[in-house]
Amino acid sequence: MQRLYQDGSAKIRLPAVQGDPLEAVLINTAGGLTGGDRLGWTIEVGADASASITTQACEKVYRAAADRAETSVGLRVGSGGRIAWLPQETIVFDRAAFARTLDVELGDDAEALMLEATLFGRLAMGERMVQGSFHDRWRVRHGGALVHAEDFRLGPDIAATLQRRAATGDALAVATVLFVSPQAEDLLGKVRAIIGDPGTGGWGGASFWSVGRSGKLLARLCAGDGYQLRKRLVPLVELLNGRAGLPKLWSL
Repeated sequence: MQRLYQDGSAKIRLPAVQGDPLEAVLINTAGGLTGGDRLGWTIEVGADASASITTQACEKVYRAAADRAETSVGLRVGSGGRIAWLPQETIVFDRAAFARTLDVELGDDAEALMLEATLFGRLAMGERMVQGSFHDRWRVRHGGALVHAEDFRLGPDIAATLQRRAATGDALAVATVLFVSPQAEDLLGKVRAIIGDPGTGGWGGASFWSVGRSGKLLARLCAGDGYQLRKRLVPLVELLNGRAGLPKLWSL
């Protein structure tokens, strides 16, 4: 670790982990986000170095009286480096307004595993998101070339949109997993086996594309609740994160 800076409610802790990769835990001491809040994280991994990043707990986005809550994440990885961006789920409550951006710059021969999981409400408490706004924006560049871009928007009638088959088929727990690595194609079959069919408690799919000298594997998962979603996310992360495995906080 060469430099660490934290400010406001954004805190970073480094568990005592032996060996590689370095593990960092991000903490929002405010306990959640609401309209007008801004939270930003920037992580830089040097050449041939590796890091695994997670969060202390699920992030919560509460009802917004005005404006929207925003989270921005910037990841930079040097040549031959590797990063695993593995935050725990974001829970978005009814009438929340939330925008999240993920901007990633990967050097030549760098690898990245990226995950964002979102729960539209908290079913265990009888809560679901009915109205609000949600925007998820990803931009990933590898060796200077854009290899992945997406914008996912919902609102204002979120419940009605999620019911559509072309959206989530009324699933309230969703996740996107992106793996940029030369080994991505070799793992596609195992990833599809983990995602499985609707009988496993949800649905989804995975695909692979060649991108320059590397490749990208993109997986989407949907489930009725966070428990069913995590049942498949845990083995998926364990597979794609190699010897680093699952972040320790995920198993607490």
